[in-house]
Order: sequence, then structure tokens, then C-alpha cells
Amino acid sequence: MRTQTAGRRTAKALALTLALGLTASGAAYARNPMVGGAPMYAQKTIVENAVNSKDHTTLVAAVKAAGLVDTLNGPGPFTVFAPTNAAFAKLPPGTVESLVQPQNKATLTKILTYHVVPGVYTAKDLTALARKGGGQGVLTTVEGEPLAVEVQGKKVLVTDQKGNTATVTVPNVMQSNGVIHVINAVLMP
Repeated sequence: MRTQTAGRRTAKALALTLALGLTASGAAYARNPMVGGAPMYAQKTIVENAVNSKDHTTLVAAVKAAGLVDTLNGPGPFTVFAPTNAAFAKLPPGTVESLVQPQNKATLTKILTYHVVPGVYTAKDLTALARKGGGQGVLTTVEGEPLAVEVQGKKVLVTDQKGNTATVTVPNVMQSNGVIHVINAVLMP
């Protein structure tokens, strides 16, 4: 009887150790999470997945207009803070329509590359960065300007140069060339 009880305890302890180990290593991310009604496949690139999200049609159109498809399909790795259609809708009327015009490509590119950071930063990495910085961490975007990161409870927040803050609503959408964090606001350099 004691041997069976000890065996059960050992099995439970092993299962708990494996579960904790997976979480600590980052392997516990949702496999193929749903974003915008579509599964996001870890073996696909950022663009290959984004084009299937009904919540990111404005972002995809902007990426195409800025000529960034090849870049975001490239090897990366990238961390992308991806605003939803609702986030773009919060901008003043006519802003998106104006930005996707050919004559505004440079401005659009600047805004979009401000949402991209070289490397892979999971929510756990962003939290650690904020804690290391005494409550706020700083990332340098592909655009070249800083982006502030902080954590409030379990929420990860990113703040742009103008003081606008976006909340990460869907973290850790792993891609073959990086990670996407869905956000609820458009960031401005």
C-alpha cells in the first residue's frame, strides 16, 4: 500500500515538474491561437497569418501599401504589436484613407515600423524588461524611436512617444519569424 501511495506521489510530482518546466520554458503558449476568427499557425510567417485575421484587415492593407510585406515575411525575428481594425477606427476620420495613399508612403512606413521591434519578446520577456527598469522598460523599434513597456497586474501596456497607451489584448501569438501581440490602439512615433 505504501509503495502505491509513494508511486502516485512521485507520478504527481513528476507531472507537476513537467508542467512547470513547460511553462517556464515558454512551451506552454497556446498552439495555433485564434485571432480574428482564424488560427494563427506557428509555422507560418507574420504576414501569412495576419492576412487570415478578420480583425487585422486594415493593418494588412497598410502593410501592403507601405511595401512591407516582403520584410515581414522575411526571416526576422520580429516582435509586432498589431493594432486591430477597431484600433485604427479610433484614429480621426479619414486618417487611414489618407495614410494608404502613395504620396504618404513614408509616413505610413514610419508608423508601421514603429510597431515592430527586432527580436522576439514574449509577454514574459516584456514583463521582465519592465521589472528590470523599475516598472517601465524601453524597446527600440525598427523605426528607431523608443517604445515604453509596463505591466499593470497581468496586463502588458505599451506607450508611444506621444503618451498614447495600448493594451496587449492577445499576447504571444508565435510565428515562424517572430511573435505578434495584438493591441487595442495605434502607436505613433
